[in-house]
This record gives sequence, structure tokens and C-alpha cells, in this order.
Amino acid sequence: MQLRTTAILALSLLASVPCGAAAAGDQVYPLTDAKGFVAHNAKVEPAEFKGRQAVRITAPEEGKGTPLAMLDGVDFQDGVIDIDVATKITLPPGVRMPGFIGVAFRVQPDVEHHEMFYIRPGNGRAPDQAMRNHAVQYTSGKDYSWYKLRREWPWVYEASADLEPETWTHVKVEVSGRAAKLYVNNAPQPSLIVDGLKGESLHGAVALFGYPGEEAYFSNLRITPAMPQPLKNGSDATGEWQVKWNTDIGMFDGTLQLHRDGKALTGTWSVKLDKEFELKDLPVTGTWRDGYVEVTTNNFDWPKEAPGGPGSVKVTMAGWIDDASAKGRMKIDGRTDGSWTATRAPAASK
Repeated sequence: MQLRTTAILALSLLASVPCGAAAAGDQVYPLTDAKGFVAHNAKVEPAEFKGRQAVRITAPEEGKGTPLAMLDGVDFQDGVIDIDVATKITLPPGVRMPGFIGVAFRVQPDVEHHEMFYIRPGNGRAPDQAMRNHAVQYTSGKDYSWYKLRREWPWVYEASADLEPETWTHVKVEVSGRAAKLYVNNAPQPSLIVDGLKGESLHGAVALFGYPGEEAYFSNLRITPAMPQPLKNGSDATGEWQVKWNTDIGMFDGTLQLHRDGKALTGTWSVKLDKEFELKDLPVTGTWRDGYVEVTTNNFDWPKEAPGGPGSVKVTMAGWIDDASAKGRMKIDGRTDGSWTATRAPAASK
């Protein structure tokens, strides 16, 4: 039944093609006028930039909500979004602003729940390498802002890319299930990969994102739907999990025992770091949100033989559970970070 529902949704997406589409299934928007948008905290108008007809998005002062211009009637789950973007900074000289422009997808009616990739053209060729590393960014609405993701997971949800302000830049977003990739200027490899989108919404609107203090220009939008991945939210965390860590200092195996009470998680964690060092039954706590989990354990005694030396550290694991499997990001503060995968152990027969 689930696969049949997925197939029906895919066919409905492929059928919703505007007039003028260049290929079967593609939804093409030249963006030469401001028709077909629902603006939220933004103004949308036709304009010309660098000799090209486009739409311009400007926003009120900061703090009034995310400035988004949603495409009316588009419901997107998986596929590819192609668009050309450009920014013009309008703030007074001396005020640093790298420019912010991007594309949001799976946007919910409240607007503040969405997935988004955006670029900062002014950071692309900055003399400071740290600023270059902030050139492209993933965020997920108000719950997972750039600030939260940067502080909690440094360098995982942003990266460098060769960008320039006041120049047309081609942006491509590929979405498949809980993963998405961002490409810029037709590069064969993505500038940023997110394997584990933070939002729980599996489909929604497509929207264009601008920012206060600048003019954001967009043209040549193409949306190519793909067969949606057969995913559903709500998988429970309760049970025993066999976990593998893939970190920058090695691979480690462990066992995670979890119990869920509403949105709260409790349990224990055991891990084998080498042939002679094993920790058993460390207490863990965490949260569950529609199948997305975050669990932590404090007072993890890191061995003196391991990189970084001895000390009491905190372990964090975050990611999605899909039925009997799970995966996401992990970190041991100040020691290592990487990805994790897990499989649920079969329930013991009575």
C-alpha cells in the first residue's frame, strides 16, 4: 500500500507541468514577471539585472520572519531544482554583508518550517579562509538555524565555494528522501551534501529566499520531480541498537539500549574503542521527534592512549530512524566526529 501511494504521488507531481515546459515532467518558470508567487515578509517584482529579465525580491527589516516568495501551487518532495541567482548589496559602504540568497523546499504553510540551501557570494573569495568556509549553507527553518548548526556541528552544514556578488550564479539542488546536495555554477561535484535533513516534512512548497539590506534576483527556474523515496516518519526508538561509528580517528562498534516515553529518551550506551578499552552501560538521555533522535551521554572517560588525551567528554548522536535502521552524525566533543549507522536488534522471543 505504501509503494502504491508513493507511485500515485509521483504521477501527480509529473502531471502538474505548466505550459511551456521543455521536457516531460519538468516545471519551467522563466521568472520574467512576478505572477504566481505568494510572498511572506518579502516584496516580489519584475526587474532587469545584468541584461537579464528576472524577479527581484526585497525584504523588510531583519526580525520580521524569513523572507520567502513561495511558488503558488507547487508541491515538491524529491527531484531537482535549477535556478540562476544574483545579489546586489544595498547597505551603506563599510557595513559588512556577504549577501544571502537561496532556495527553500518542502516549505510548510507556516513558512518557518522548511529546508533551505543558500549562498553568501561575498564570502566566496574572502581573504579569511574561515569566511570562505561559510560560502554555502544549509538550514532547516527556525529550529535549525545557521547559528545553531554551526555551533553544534562545525563545518558539517556549510562549506566553501567560488562565488562573487553581483554576478549570475547557477544553483542546483538535488533532493532524495532525507538527503540533499547543493551544486553551484554547473560543477560536476556538489559543494555541500546533507545526509539527514533536519525537517520532518517530506514534501511542501518551493520558495525563493532573499535578505534585508540587499536585492535578490532570480531567473530560469526549473523543477524536475523524481519518484519519491518510500519514507515515512514516526519510527520508534525503543529497543536495542547495534551501532557503528565512522570517525576521523577510526571505526568503533557499540550497543545502544533506548526507551521512549513520549518525546523523552533514556537508556544506556556501551562502546568498544579498542581491544583493551571498553565502556559499558553509560547512561544516555535524549529526545525523539517524529522519528528524529538526539541522544547524549556525559562523563565519558576518554582513554589517555587515544588522540586528545584523557578527560571527561560528552558524546552526541543525532539522526533519523527508519523502521529497523538508523543513521546520522556523531561527535565526541574535542576528540572526534563523524557519521553513525545502526540496526535494530530483533526482539527477544518470550
